[in-house]
Amino acid sequence: MAKKNALGRGLDALIDTNSGSNNERQREANEIAINKIEANPFQPRTNFDEEALQELSDSIKELGVIQPITVRVLENGNYQLISGERRLRASKLAGLKKIPAYIRLADDQGMLEMALVENIQREDLNAIEVAISYQRLMEECKLTQEALSQRVGKKRSTVSNYTRLLNLSAKIQLGIKEEKISMGHARALISVKEEETQLMIYDQILKYDFSVRRVEDIIRELNNEAKKESKLAKRKVHATAEDYEQLQNHLSNCFATNVGFKRNAKGNGRITIPFKNDDELERIILILDKLNT
Repeated sequence: MAKKNALGRGLDALIDTNSGSNNERQREANEIAINKIEANPFQPRTNFDEEALQELSDSIKELGVIQPITVRVLENGNYQLISGERRLRASKLAGLKKIPAYIRLADDQGMLEMALVENIQREDLNAIEVAISYQRLMEECKLTQEALSQRVGKKRSTVSNYTRLLNLSAKIQLGIKEEKISMGHARALISVKEEETQLMIYDQILKYDFSVRRVEDIIRELNNEAKKESKLAKRKVHATAEDYEQLQNHLSNCFATNVGFKRNAKGNGRITIPFKNDDELERIILILDKLNT
């Protein structure tokens, strides 16, 4: 039985591996010197579990590197890592001098795409690192959400759910990264518009160890209260407008003329009593005198 391509669907979707020279480079792993491999500047992973890295190193000591890393050739004759940083780090820990590698031809953008997609698919990134990788693919590689979802083999809604995490406050993003809250908690918090309320609920999750369902219930209750307050406010404004209209009609009847009445949202306004001649003015003055007595 033919050995399954270790790189997975994502990289093959990005680079055409059916053409001759690239195909040979893809399928034939070369042993290259570890000290000639330079770091990948596009590496999306920022945290590496030291214990897991040591376990991988111990496995490599016993079995060797099962899945080759992927590199590209640099002008100075060295190689630059495209994907497989955990394997490279673990191999260094194991004391290896050489490592099997697939050698690729890729420009910077192609390298960025390969590094991001390979890590998203094959590494245990936290949700924020995945979200940042998705965002970088869309912004730096000019991909739409639809195109990105096809590249990484995920539903468009999944891509959207991850990238929306970046709208949360920095404190909550750090909590997701440190696994203080789950992806379910985070998705519920996204629906809260006010950052202050988000942080209040986040603190309660940590303090009382709320389940995702409990958080969803809390947010639903808050949203319902907000809707009720909004409706009451609208009714109050509407009733006040009616009151002022009645007052304007009352004044118009009192002075037997169309009294002008203007008021803004801050409460500032003006009442205008028009008159056509001196006789009307005198009549209005008499009415005002009576009102003052």
